[in-house]
Amino acid sequence: MKLTVLTPEKRVFDGEATRVYLPGTQGAFTVLPHHAPLISSLEKGLVSWQTAEGIGQQAIEGGFVRVKDDNVEVCVELD
Repeated sequence: MKLTVLTPEKRVFDGEATRVYLPGTQGAFTVLPHHAPLISSLEKGLVSWQTAEGIGQQAIEGGFVRVKDDNVEVCVELD
């Protein structure tokens, strides 16, 4: 699935991911390929993702995520 992690200042990650872990305000959750569409707010914590090359992660203060059609778009404020 396509993952984009953005801040107001820069693009943190833009590429293919097989799994994304997000600190949702109603509880942490994982997005896998073919996930149902959703929009969620994020709280302070760690966003992490798995790619063919390995694992990436970014500490955040909060933000939002939108999942639709195997596209995961994460807009965050950095820690």
